[in-house]
Amino acid sequence: MNNNNISEMLASTMEKMQKMVDVNTIVGAPVDVGGGVTIVPISKVHIGMGGGGTDFATKNALAAKKDPFGGGLGAGVSIDPVAFLVIKGDSVRMLPVAEPASTTVDRIVEQAPDLLDKLNGFLEGRKPKDEV
Repeated sequence: MNNNNISEMLASTMEKMQKMVDVNTIVGAPVDVGGGVTIVPISKVHIGMGGGGTDFATKNALAAKKDPFGGGLGAGVSIDPVAFLVIKGDSVRMLPVAEPASTTVDRIVEQAPDLLDKLNGFLEGRKPKDEV
């Protein structure tokens, strides 16, 4: 197998991925929102890569002295926001980005505080005025 072809594919793919993802992708550029408040976005990056290749024998292997190469390489990048750093003066707070609920149970747990508040408001409205 011709290692140069694989090396060229890997180098080309890594170069293109490097252009897409750098340190500024993970820790974003600070954004001044006014009033002395600055927000810095924080993200996580997932990278996946796979590939393969082979040499093909030719009919005239002795005359060719070099078999043709066939192969391929693929890669994927996923960038997800994780949190925001909120900077105001000497104070720094991290505001996490909640992942969306993926199951029914997760949705019920997310909505439970609102449902309890509504139920409490409904029950408070039903009490006679002398109990309030």
